[in-house]
Amino acid sequence: MTLLVTGGAGYIGSHTVLELLAAGQDVLVLDNLSNSSRESLRRVTALTGREPGFIQGDVRDRTLLDRIFTDTAVAGVVHFAGLKAVGESVAEPLRYFDNNVSGSIVLCEAMAAAGVRRLVFSSSATVYGDPATMPVDESCPTGIPANPYGRSKLMVEQILQDLGRSDPRWSIALLRYFNPVGAHASGRIGEDPHGIPNNLLPYITQVAVGRLKQLSVFGGDFPTPDGTGVRDYLHVVDLAQGHLAALDYLAEHTGVHTWNLGTGTGYSVLDMVRAFEAASGRRIPYTITDRRAGDIAECWADASKARRELGWQASRGLAQMMADAWRWQSENPNGYATDSPASI
Repeated sequence: MTLLVTGGAGYIGSHTVLELLAAGQDVLVLDNLSNSSRESLRRVTALTGREPGFIQGDVRDRTLLDRIFTDTAVAGVVHFAGLKAVGESVAEPLRYFDNNVSGSIVLCEAMAAAGVRRLVFSSSATVYGDPATMPVDESCPTGIPANPYGRSKLMVEQILQDLGRSDPRWSIALLRYFNPVGAHASGRIGEDPHGIPNNLLPYITQVAVGRLKQLSVFGGDFPTPDGTGVRDYLHVVDLAQGHLAALDYLAEHTGVHTWNLGTGTGYSVLDMVRAFEAASGRRIPYTITDRRAGDIAECWADASKARRELGWQASRGLAQMMADAWRWQSENPNGYATDSPASI
């Protein structure tokens, strides 16, 4: 039996595919390569000695999905496919709802038609909106997310909860990520966004290798210790391993289950800059600009439920996150596009 991984050539997807292959699973990746590279999967194959199947296509293509489920004995789906940039979602909300919400509906329709009802969904801590207290645990009410990206994730969660109530045969995991960073320790796969990065750490690493001149820090007047936003950053390999733990749990349990995946520690933007400078020996010039639409002051996790029920907890600290991110970027200054110019 095979696991279908939508968006499996992307940053979190490729790390999860690697962990699944290393654990002996057969994997088929569906990815439209809109913000990813086929090279990531070639490197995953080199690292594991096992090659995932690959189909280039869109999760909204029902005909393609039906063909995949007809041709492949799929045991379950790990669903990463979707758009994820907060700022971009504010500028292009309809595009985000189309990709993230409509795509998830089409996928679930195809799964139901094929009798495949085990699903791990890539959700986000943004579904909590602007939480009143910290840390955030799964019993905290979902709020009104501050941006269309977060609202799209919450919409899909609500759809999946209704789906689970309508048919008790479904086994669904809603994994609420906090802020994944870092890269595989080999330095062979990592975060390689197309265009100007929307996330903090790849922006920092691209400044360090000279692709960007300086870091823009969005907001220096938040009610936090140094005025910059505070987030819970976790290593992407820890996050990937959380998906394997969730799949194991779903093999024994039906229903819809929700887990936070985070470290339980919040770091500010300037904390991250200083930690990266220590790991890399590179100075990161930055300028503080206006707050970005849709951002909140702080958010970090209570992940004790995942530890208790999944046997999962983040084990890699901030220093390792930074060292691995720097190894990836310094050895791949242009990401997967090794023949692209060194600066922009």
